[in-house]
Amino acid sequence: MARALQRGELRSAYERSFASGAEERRLIGAIAFATTFGLTRLITHAIRDGRGPFRNITPGGRHIHHMTFGISGLIVVGWAWLNEIGIGGPSGASRTTATVYGAGAALTLDEFALWLNLQDDYWTKQGRESIDAVVGFGSLLTIAATGHRTAAELLRLGRRALRET
Repeated sequence: MARALQRGELRSAYERSFASGAEERRLIGAIAFATTFGLTRLITHAIRDGRGPFRNITPGGRHIHHMTFGISGLIVVGWAWLNEIGIGGPSGASRTTATVYGAGAALTLDEFALWLNLQDDYWTKQGRESIDAVVGFGSLLTIAATGHRTAAELLRLGRRALRET
């Protein structure tokens, strides 16, 4: 029977799998992008169907679109990276800015049709332009993220654990 992997071994394998902090940021950004897009779509459908705890944000009767939060996140990350915050080696700031970048890009591109057409067409045929933008940019993020060696490092660690049993 294979021995259980120690938490420290997994962390060490994860950290060895990246040649640079940029590689880790690309992977985290891609994961945050895909996760945020999926959750955003689930939540918007739930709001539209009147299910769950979620509701539109409408202070003073003005609908606040989720791309507003995405743009805000992108601005904050841009400012941080301009000031060299979160661009060094592996660190909490690096991982946080990569997460906020991926999430911000997803929230913004999910409403690409709105900012392209200057109309709230999320649920119309023109709203499909948002999906096209998400797929296009998500593909670029995925391609950039596949340069990491995480899977190979974890496979090596698993083989070693099996040999030791």
